[in-house]
Amino acid sequence: MSFLPQLVFLIILGAASYILTKRVIFLKRNILLGKAETRNDQPDNRWKTMLLVAFGQKKMFKRLIPAVLHLFIYVGFVVINLEVLEFVLDGLFGSHRLFAPILGSAYTLAMNVFEFLAVAVLLACLVFLIRRNILKVERFQKPEMKGWPAMDGNLILVIECILMAAILTMNATDQILAARGIEHYTLLGTLAFSAPLHGIFDGMSDGTLIFIERFAWWFHIIGILAFAIYVTYSKHLHIFLAFPNTWYTNLKPKGEMANMPEVTNEVNMMLGIPSETSTDPPAEIGRFGAKDINDLSWVNVLNAYSCTECGRCTAECPANLTGKQLSPRKIMMDVRDRAEEVGKSMDAGGPGLEDGKSLLGDYISKEEINACTSCNACVEACPVNIDPLSIILQMRRYVAMEESGSPAQWNAMFQNMETSFSPWKFSPQDRFNWAESVKEEEMK
Repeated sequence: MSFLPQLVFLIILGAASYILTKRVIFLKRNILLGKAETRNDQPDNRWKTMLLVAFGQKKMFKRLIPAVLHLFIYVGFVVINLEVLEFVLDGLFGSHRLFAPILGSAYTLAMNVFEFLAVAVLLACLVFLIRRNILKVERFQKPEMKGWPAMDGNLILVIECILMAAILTMNATDQILAARGIEHYTLLGTLAFSAPLHGIFDGMSDGTLIFIERFAWWFHIIGILAFAIYVTYSKHLHIFLAFPNTWYTNLKPKGEMANMPEVTNEVNMMLGIPSETSTDPPAEIGRFGAKDINDLSWVNVLNAYSCTECGRCTAECPANLTGKQLSPRKIMMDVRDRAEEVGKSMDAGGPGLEDGKSLLGDYISKEEINACTSCNACVEACPVNIDPLSIILQMRRYVAMEESGSPAQWNAMFQNMETSFSPWKFSPQDRFNWAESVKEEEMK
């Protein structure tokens, strides 16, 4: 029977690992539904961008107070999870505080650091809950944040609060039992943040304390494993994807719009210029722009899965600020939702991409993409360098070139650009006539 807790722990750990592995494979397959794209140039700049933006959280500090609170949660997540290694080893070997005899006084110092971060995470999560539900920060009240997105944000904050409380409860009861000389428990130095909780538990019996301590231990490790699985279904997947997402950042100048390879190849063929990628003409002309997720790049889909729905992009969007339907955050949420729908359909043996739906039309309307001013404010605002503009431009190109569905004013502009090389309908030879009139005025 002494091996029963270890066996139970091994089963739980194995089940969690299996579920997590299946979900990771599912996510990878969904991301790769997008078209192939190579972004391995300038590796030094890519590593630098990842370290500054994802690891260093550089862009978060445009808003100081949320940035500091988020930093507490981020550092707490990284550092406190180092303790999970000890939890796992204790669970597998049936030991208790395995590293305490090895590290000596350094172990007590480490526990105090963990407890400080646990309290910091707890307070930060409480502040974020207040901002979302009592102060009702405007960017969290947009239409796309109703229902599950709002619940998801609150749920993750509540879970983090409970897990941090479990750490403090476990440490407090553990040290009371150690002070009473109960076998299996190791007396440490003062743990500054769990010590004030001793008064709550001092009057309890040894059996009750052991139950509370063991319950808190099991609750915390099972909670961590469940949290790891839940994150892959949640907007908090950015915890992991922020790093590859920033590494694959578009390093071109912000205002540069990429040419369409399909159009470039067609023009090259007309002019007799060999293609850079192939000397043979394509068997079939590719689709112009993007209608569904398979027309987007896999980097675009990775962007969507990396979105934490913070709404900074939408808060900075001039179209959204003037009351138009466009919300860059919703664009990213829609891409992710469509990828999830297609992936689940494929796994169930369904039609997948051939289900009669598409990203453009069923998820994102023409009114939304036409409202975009291409100003790049959303790209600049995103803390992890997500690029909603790239997706909007590709869908707008599809509407213009495949459906001829652009607004009439735009079509007039396109025609003028083709015939007069400017948005206005006059001959290119007359372009500098205004200068002649200015010269005449000066000579009078």
